[in-house]
This record gives sequence, structure tokens and C-alpha cells, in this order.
Amino acid sequence: MFDAVIGNLPYLLGGYLITVKLTMLALAGGISLGIMVGLGRISKKKWVYYPVTYYVNLIRNIPLILVIFWFYFVMPIILGSPLDPFPSAVISFIIFEATYFGEILRAGYQSVSRDLIQAGYSTGLTYWQATRFILVPIAFRRMLPSLITQSIVTYQDTSLAFVIGLPELVRRTSIVDNMEVRSVQLFGFVAMVFLITCYIGSVISRRFEVKRERGY
Repeated sequence: MFDAVIGNLPYLLGGYLITVKLTMLALAGGISLGIMVGLGRISKKKWVYYPVTYYVNLIRNIPLILVIFWFYFVMPIILGSPLDPFPSAVISFIIFEATYFGEILRAGYQSVSRDLIQAGYSTGLTYWQATRFILVPIAFRRMLPSLITQSIVTYQDTSLAFVIGLPELVRRTSIVDNMEVRSVQLFGFVAMVFLITCYIGSVISRRFEVKRERGY
């Protein structure tokens, strides 16, 4: 029944490894940049707050597929040299996902009591030290379920990289389907892969959410 999948499994798994690699790099970059975006969104300095806010509002109102498309086809015109699909996809995902992670972290920052920050200042911590050792760790822990959920969304969105020819799982499945003409088998396999991994991520997210509600 799944002969088309079994016969092309090494090729499909190679595409899945690219999907996972893209997801990991997008999350690492997106969360790192998101921390700075979140801090910028709560900054009292106008020269920090307004540019970051414009960036968030702009990117969040553009579909991810267009960000990927524009970066891949427009940046070579600006830079004067072509870009490979993989780094183009990674940078596009970081730029896009950072706005969502930033908003999640902003909510987390604002949930931290100002008394804790003031207590940090009273012990001699500077603003950046209080941010690093008090604000970010507490906010990160409180927002962990939301961060995991957004990570799952990022993982699902990696399939959009097919528009620039990145040979991730969906793209390779489409190539195999053009030869085998077994759409139900092949894309059913892709659906199962995403379903299983996303379900596991959802269970983990729910456990962290329960722990947070219980005050652990």
C-alpha cells in the first residue's frame, strides 16, 4: 500500500532532515531576535520603541510566503549576487518568526512584577543585568507553552519554502509524486509525519502549561 513511500524513503528522509534543520535554525534565530524585539516593544526610548514597533506591524501583516519569495528574488537584485534557497529560507523565517516570538516575550516581560526588577536594582544590578538575570528568565519560563506552540507553527510553516525550490520534505514528496503518481500514499505519509511530531509538541506544551497553572 505504501510502496511508493518505502521505495523512496531515503530520499524523503533526506528532505525531512532539511525540514528539521531549517526549523532548528529558524527557532534559534527567531527566539534570539525575538528577545530583542520584545525588549524593544517595552522600551521607553522612542528611538528604540518606534522602529521595532513598525517592524513588528509590517512583518506580521505580510504572509510568510511573500517574505520568503521577496527575500529570495529581491535581495539578489540589491546585493548583486544570487542567494541559495536554504540560507534565504533561514533568514526569511528568522525575520518573520522573530515578530511573533517577540510579542510572546513582550507579554511575558510585562507579566513580571516590577517589584522583582526593583529588588534587582537594589542589590546593585544594572538595567541589562536585571534584564538578563531576572526579567528574561522569568518571562521565558512563563511563556514557555506559548513559545512551544509557536515553534510548532514554525515547523509546519517550513513547507512554504518549496516556493523557492528548497528540497525539504514537501518539495521532495511532490517530486516523487510527479514520477510515481501516488498522491494519496505520499502526501498521506507527509501528513502522518507532521501529525505525529506536532502532536508530541502539543503534549509537551500542555504539560508545561499545567505546571505553570499549578505554580511549579
